[in-house]
Amino acid sequence: MKIELVQLAGRDGDTAYNLSRTLNAIATCAGDTDLLVFPETYLSGFVGGAQLAQVAEPLHGTTLQTVLQAVRERGVAVVLGFAEVHQGRFYNSSVLVTPEGIALQYRKTHLWPSERSDFSPGDRYTTVLWRGVRVGLLICYDIELPETSRALAQLGAEVVIVTNGNMDPYGPVHRTAIMARAQENQLFAVMVNRVGAGDDGLVFAGGSMAVDPFGRVLFEAGRDEVRHVVELDLDQLKAARRDYDYLKDRRLMLSGEQIEHSDGRRELLIGASQ
Repeated sequence: MKIELVQLAGRDGDTAYNLSRTLNAIATCAGDTDLLVFPETYLSGFVGGAQLAQVAEPLHGTTLQTVLQAVRERGVAVVLGFAEVHQGRFYNSSVLVTPEGIALQYRKTHLWPSERSDFSPGDRYTTVLWRGVRVGLLICYDIELPETSRALAQLGAEVVIVTNGNMDPYGPVHRTAIMARAQENQLFAVMVNRVGAGDDGLVFAGGSMAVDPFGRVLFEAGRDEVRHVVELDLDQLKAARRDYDYLKDRRLMLSGEQIEHSDGRRELLIGASQ
């Protein structure tokens, strides 16, 4: 599987600009690319307050429909984030968009302190079988809580994709976390962060990474914009679990209702209060 890490700067609240950069990346990716991954809330940027209500869109809104059209024309898939509005609530959401449609949606379950006055937390973890590989999504601060990746692993995830918006001085925190989450769950982890300055003075740390099931770094970006393709050797999943298997050896299971869907999705419901 070939995944392009698309580490870009963006503009907060400027969906048109961010969408144009997204569409350009899709149009110019290598012909054998399977999946492009963008930063956290890349389509909308980081917004809050009154601006959030102006910028947030529903799951099947105009912007994602434009992305879907581009994905179909190019024959690839993308993971990217946006500010979602649903039934009067706002969510920090990421989606896996394939030529067949939106295959997977995830709402950030662990909100950063500055987000909690604007966004509602998600209430479930979800994986989907895509091209024979089970994929799960997380967002930024989620990866600092080991239970999030373990929940996806419990749902059979083989690749965890993290849309990230991590800023200074916390870059080293996510570098450590993403390697740990891959190694302790014996799966691939791909994290794509934003770079540059945000409107509120934040400076995003870059450092996008791909890590194999042994916790070894396959690629690590710097602090500038970069597009880099990594090829995941899926045989490493079996190799990492050959001598010992953490999931089978554990003695504590995460609680929550597990649901199997006919379209291949698996969900673990945790409750909106958690």
